[in-house]
Amino acid sequence: MSVIRENYPRGSLVVIFDKDNVVNTMIRQLVVSLLILVGLVAQPSGAQDYASFKTDDEENNIEIFKRASPSVVFITNSRLVRSFFSLNPQEVPQGSGSGFIWNKEGYIVTNFHVIQQANRVTVTLQDGSSYSATAVGFEPSKDLAVLKIDAPRDKLVPVMLGDSSLLEVGRKVVAIGNPFGLDTTMTVGVVSALGREINSVTRRKIHDVIQTDAAINPGNSGGPLLNSLGQLVGVNTAIYSPSGGSSGIGFAIPVNTVKRIVPELITYGAVQTPVLGISFFTQSQADYFRQNRGIKGVIVLGVADNEDLVRQGMRGLTQSSRGWLLGDVIIGIDDKPISTEDDLATVLEGQRAGDLVQVITRRNNQQFEYQVRLRAPSSQ
Repeated sequence: MSVIRENYPRGSLVVIFDKDNVVNTMIRQLVVSLLILVGLVAQPSGAQDYASFKTDDEENNIEIFKRASPSVVFITNSRLVRSFFSLNPQEVPQGSGSGFIWNKEGYIVTNFHVIQQANRVTVTLQDGSSYSATAVGFEPSKDLAVLKIDAPRDKLVPVMLGDSSLLEVGRKVVAIGNPFGLDTTMTVGVVSALGREINSVTRRKIHDVIQTDAAINPGNSGGPLLNSLGQLVGVNTAIYSPSGGSSGIGFAIPVNTVKRIVPELITYGAVQTPVLGISFFTQSQADYFRQNRGIKGVIVLGVADNEDLVRQGMRGLTQSSRGWLLGDVIIGIDDKPISTEDDLATVLEGQRAGDLVQVITRRNNQQFEYQVRLRAPSSQ
C-alpha cells in the first residue's frame, strides 16, 4: 500500500493507493487537479498570482493610461437648424470627438473637423463635469482647433508634450480617445510609417504625418497619440478605411507641428503665416487653368496691393477681347520649386513677416526674378 501526502496552504491532501505504479501517479494528479478546480484546495504556494503579475509592457501601458487619461476630454457639438414645419431653430447633435487639455488656463486642442459648422460645443472632462466651450482659433489647413473652457484649475491636467522628431518606425504609441462615444478608451500600436501626407478639409496637404496601427475609430479624432513616456507625439486626425472603422491605418498630426501652431491660435486666433501681398486664384480655379492651359506654377491674379511689385514689373491676369491673358506664374521662391498653391503655402510657413525672398516667375516663355518683402497676414 502506498500513502502520499500533499501539503497546501489550506490543509493537506492524503491519497492512499493499493500499490505504487504509474497508473496510481496519474490518478493522484487527476484528483489533485479536480480538487483545485472546485476550490477544495488552493494552488501550490509557488504558483504565479495574476493580480500581482504584470509584464513590463503591461506595466508601461497602465502607467501611460493613468498619467495621460486625465488630460483627455470628450467633445460634442451641435448645430441650430430650421425644420420645414417650423421657423424656430432647433439644436441638433452634429457629432463628437476627442481633445486634450493644453494648459491650466482651460485651452483645449482638437481637430478642426470635430467642431466644423458647430453652433455649440461642449467639453466633458474625465470626472464627468461638462463645460460650454468657445472657439479661440483654428487652422483648417492643418485640421487643428483651439477651444477654451471656464473650469477650475485643479480639474485641468495638461498633457505632457513630446518631440515627434524622435519617433522611429516600430516605436510603441498609444491612442486615447472616445471612439463611437465610448469615453476614455485606450488602444496600443506602433509607428507604422513617418513622413506621410494627407489632405485637410481645405485640400491642402498636411506634411510629416505619423502613420500608426493603433486602432483609431470615429470619435478618436482630436485625441492624443502618446509615446512610451505618456508624452504627446501626435494628434489623431484620420483613418484609412473603406468601412469607416479601424483598418490598422491611422494618421496623426505630429506634435512639433502642433507646438508651432497652437500658441499662434491662442494669441491671434489664426496662424501667422506671412504673405507675399499678391492675390491668387482659389485652388479649384487654379487647377482649372493649369489643366486647361498646361501651366505649372502658381498663377498671379493681381499685384495692385503691392506697390513694390508693381514697380518691379510683376503682372497679374488681364482680360482682353481674346479672353484672359496670363501674367506672371510663380515657379520658385529662393531655391525651392513651386508647382501649386500648396507648395507656396508650405514654403511661406517656414518664413517670418519682414523676410526678404526672391520670387521666380515665368511669363511669355521668359523668366523673371523679384525681391519681395513678406508681410504679416493681417496686412494682406
